[in-house]
Amino acid sequence: MPVVHICTVTPISMTVGANRIVPAVAIPHPLGNPALPPEEEKQVRRKILTTALEALSTEVELQTIFPVK
Repeated sequence: MPVVHICTVTPISMTVGANRIVPAVAIPHPLGNPALPPEEEKQVRRKILTTALEALSTEVELQTIFPVK
């Protein structure tokens, strides 16, 4: 079953063998930044989740980090 690991410390994901890795924002708030205004914070979350969905639908043979755009 394909999975995506959204994480703040990508070297740990590499060490544990995750195939599809998406970098997150910060350890206490991986999928957002509560210091941002609500609309900007929503955009950050959307970008991370969109990247994760793209990673999920991408065939990989080696560990791959998908940068959030």
